[in-house]
Amino acid sequence: MNSVNTVAPGLLADRLRPDRTALILIDLSNDFVHPLGKAATVGGRDVRPAQQILPAAGRLADAARQAGVAVIHCQHTTLPAGASDSPVWRDARSRASYSAEDICLDDSWGQAIVDELAPQPGDHIVKKYRYGGFGGTNLELILRSLRRDSVICCGVSTNVCVDTTAREAFSRDFYVTIAADACASWDMNLHAAALLTADRRFALVAPVEDIRAAWG
Repeated sequence: MNSVNTVAPGLLADRLRPDRTALILIDLSNDFVHPLGKAATVGGRDVRPAQQILPAAGRLADAARQAGVAVIHCQHTTLPAGASDSPVWRDARSRASYSAEDICLDDSWGQAIVDELAPQPGDHIVKKYRYGGFGGTNLELILRSLRRDSVICCGVSTNVCVDTTAREAFSRDFYVTIAADACASWDMNLHAAALLTADRRFALVAPVEDIRAAWG
């Protein structure tokens, strides 16, 4: 991460002003993060990197609520009986490593947000059916209605769902910040590569404590 640009505090404070900002917590669900979730038990994924970011993500969410930043949980969802599938999606999912085709089945324990980051009163929950948080969801409607033009993305996996959501936000003309140490991947080399690309092309990349300090 030494090759990621350092963000000037003043720039971060303006970009993340509470009245313009939303924190998007991506796929911090039992099936992706918990040792008994399907990513670990069916896909054989090492979820320790995801477990390790939970304290930082929790501190970030708590600070966001205290500052008046909107908090949104993006929750990967698979509908029963293949109702959310398509031939293209099934093909991609059949080749996905460290996962399961019915991961985060709607209304299951696996889909639920982990206890450490359980949604609080006033938080928003957005069910998503693909890697990104915007396609086929009401995420943009919530952000526009709350007059938020700046988003912070964190969660798992950095190089897939976090990256896709951040790119989608950027393409819709939202300012994007990625909380580096509140993101993880099954391969932390891919995590680092995704953050480096984001930093060079479409996002600010900053540690959680710098983001919290911007609200201090």
